[in-house]
Amino acid sequence: MRSSVRAVLAGATALAAVTLAGCGDSSASGSGGDKLDVVASFYPLEFIARTVGGDAVNVTTLTAPGVEPHDLELTPKQVGEIAGAKLVVYEKDLQPAVDEAVAQNAKDAGFDVAPAAKLEATGADFEEHEEGEAAAPAAHNDKALDPHFWLDPVRYAAVVQAVTDKLVATDAANADGYKARAKTLLDEVGKLDSEYKSGLSDCKLKTFVTSHEAFAYMAKRYGLTMVGIAGFTPDAEPTPTRIREVQDIVKAQHVTTIFYEELVSPKVAETIARDVGVQTAVLSPIEGLSDANSKETYLTLMRENLQELRKANSCA
Repeated sequence: MRSSVRAVLAGATALAAVTLAGCGDSSASGSGGDKLDVVASFYPLEFIARTVGGDAVNVTTLTAPGVEPHDLELTPKQVGEIAGAKLVVYEKDLQPAVDEAVAQNAKDAGFDVAPAAKLEATGADFEEHEEGEAAAPAAHNDKALDPHFWLDPVRYAAVVQAVTDKLVATDAANADGYKARAKTLLDEVGKLDSEYKSGLSDCKLKTFVTSHEAFAYMAKRYGLTMVGIAGFTPDAEPTPTRIREVQDIVKAQHVTTIFYEELVSPKVAETIARDVGVQTAVLSPIEGLSDANSKETYLTLMRENLQELRKANSCA
């Protein structure tokens, strides 16, 4: 199924050509000649900057392939790249080290995409708890804004438009190119939304279990229920109490699959799956690429996620 998805997309369009052309060394930086120097904090924003920016921009990403974005620590070189950039695209409160570096070195160049994403409190539990400690009260959780906007194509499209507008305002000489490439990308993201709507509209199962609570926006938009083993931090160790809760949910809801992700260990997911007799599969939070999926893009990974969800949830 994954290979067939890639085959369809490989012949897709001008967007594929633009994307592949921009997927070289994602950590490269330095003088781009007359190009606009842009820093992106992690992969979903890098993909927008490269795809919309095209050959008019020189993009540096702060989160290297294989690095979990939540754990990012900046090197002095990266702080220098932030200070020297004309535009720094980031999401405030997702990566504290980036927030601090922007505040200290790039107040004018910094562009926080969170307002465009219209983040909400999804009810996902972003606090880790010791054994015997109760989960955060609902009133507290209601205030915890979910940062994972990019897994909802509608919110991602809003951020694509916001970044495009910022590029146009920053570099008016290349405005026509930015707008044209943005339209192509927005068309593709719009297709994603349509595919998710139709693909998840008639599923026998509505609950899916993931290694961390990154998929709440997507679940809400398309009528599913997400159960996370861990909270906001994907590599946090869940308590035995939480593991038992997840096992009970899997049994009660007849869940077929425990999903894990590429950038963290699958051991907990595999243990739960083995104990309750279900299978495991990858559901990518698309927070970053790894050696295993370095040739993928946001679009291909989103479509692969859709196929995995359809299979696990018996969608017609």
